[in-house]
Amino acid sequence: MSKVAVDLNHRHGIPLKALEIKHFCTDLETIFNERYTSTLSYLDIYRIRKDIKFIHSIKRKLRKTDSIIRVTDKSGIFHIGSTLDYDEKYKDINLLNNLRTKQQITQWQHTKMMPDKNKIQLAYLYFIPKPHKTGTPLRPIVSGMNTPTTKISKMLDRLIRPLFDQYVKQTTIIDGVHLIRQLDKYVSLGLLKPSTHLCTFDITDLYTMLPQEESIAILKQFLIRFNHTHVRGMSINAIESLARIVLTENVFIYGNKYYRQIKGGAMGSPFTLTLANIFMWHWEQKLVEKQKASNELYGRYIDDIFLTSNDSIESLHDMLENANNYHLNIKLTREVGSCVSFLDVQINNQDGNITTSVYHKEASEPYIVPFKSDHPRHIFENIITTSLLRAIRYSSTLQAFNHEIRALKLMLIYNSYPSRYIYHYLKKFFQQLSATSISILPMIHDENEYVLLRSKLLSKPTPSEHARASRIATTLDNKHQNISVDPLVHAKVHKSDNITTFTCPIIVHYTHESRYAHYKSTIHNAWFESFYRTPVMMTKLIVGSRNNPNLTKELVRHNPSKHEKRKKKQ
Repeated sequence: MSKVAVDLNHRHGIPLKALEIKHFCTDLETIFNERYTSTLSYLDIYRIRKDIKFIHSIKRKLRKTDSIIRVTDKSGIFHIGSTLDYDEKYKDINLLNNLRTKQQITQWQHTKMMPDKNKIQLAYLYFIPKPHKTGTPLRPIVSGMNTPTTKISKMLDRLIRPLFDQYVKQTTIIDGVHLIRQLDKYVSLGLLKPSTHLCTFDITDLYTMLPQEESIAILKQFLIRFNHTHVRGMSINAIESLARIVLTENVFIYGNKYYRQIKGGAMGSPFTLTLANIFMWHWEQKLVEKQKASNELYGRYIDDIFLTSNDSIESLHDMLENANNYHLNIKLTREVGSCVSFLDVQINNQDGNITTSVYHKEASEPYIVPFKSDHPRHIFENIITTSLLRAIRYSSTLQAFNHEIRALKLMLIYNSYPSRYIYHYLKKFFQQLSATSISILPMIHDENEYVLLRSKLLSKPTPSEHARASRIATTLDNKHQNISVDPLVHAKVHKSDNITTFTCPIIVHYTHESRYAHYKSTIHNAWFESFYRTPVMMTKLIVGSRNNPNLTKELVRHNPSKHEKRKKKQ
């Protein structure tokens, strides 16, 4: 309530003690009291008590056995391991250097990057296990939401990532849908043959293997290559110095000791991803030129690379072996054949015909948000809708699609989704998208109808493509739209130019509970009654909900608790 009052005072000059604000706050307080004093059902009480008992039992066992629980890499399931397995692998130091930057930057950039002295915290290290790999290796994550360099890292990412998106989009794979479009184009040009080799390879530990000074030098080369002496008012020398601070002053705590990272960048830092992409842009130049000269496909998603080849298998392995020696720190793990997986797409060259389907990693588990969990109803519908969209876009044949739908139904049933609920949203999905009248069954049985529907969905931009277009649009305006021929980027530029301060909404959140099913409409009614015929009605109110803490928030502790820190000091 105080947030709304402060926003209204800032935007419309309404005093904090105005009658309208008092009336609105009183209505909200009444609504809250009515909802919180309502009686829970017997089933809800039973479920809550059972869940609390279950969580406390797990916590006791973790403390008793000196174990650590983590969410696994890729599969997203829980992994319990001994504390001794999580070893520190960074240089030990005891001195923290103060960060001071004196650069040629604009005032708004200075303000955005200036750390809040009241909120500064030391970063901490934790590990994510990889049970799908031999020996269960650990992926180190340095998490620092309020470290001295966090705002600098965010600012550099905000400035540089749109430039990378704009200039390196020809060799960048955005997601699985984007890859499938590239494959379709490759086939339409008549380049696919029965003997065409498909190859994928990933870079081993890219983030932690980045050479710091060399990466900064390559960043500078990237900006010079594309004629950027300044980026939105920040000089290239300032960018270089700030990038060095983000990389070299990455100090964190682990196990009652202080560490500084001397190789690579922190995976939890926003700018590390962009810097890794730019480093790989420099590394892949020879490979890209060779693929381009041979009219072959090449695409990279961060540290995963996909390419095609019509050379002999020996020549292909020689090329990959040469690429493996481009840089001492960059080592490849490759897979070559007629059937490979890339991201979450299975790709198969069947005698000169490309077929695709959804790829499920071996370590993945059939776990989604359980239907019995206390989440907003739209989340369950979104799970079904997004799974169906992926199934249609990825499945090149009706047979592959039907196979994926059967797997989806089993997963939903396994997570306690009622059969009637599944049937309803399957039918709703196909009724909204099908070009013809659909039968009673919520499925598509005609191959031609499926091909038309899939073609329609493949042509629509994905959320990842919208996000990239929005980032690129920040570097352009209506006077420079001819720089990009992407209509999606043009649409984002035009949309941003039409946004005014009067349309910026006020967003408020509350913690979701099932007994608040109609809470949003009640708040909107109170808003309308309190501010009717006032300038406030020009401001849109958006009422959102936060999810209740899940098992990950309850059980996984990345940062040492205050109790643990006090215990270690003693």
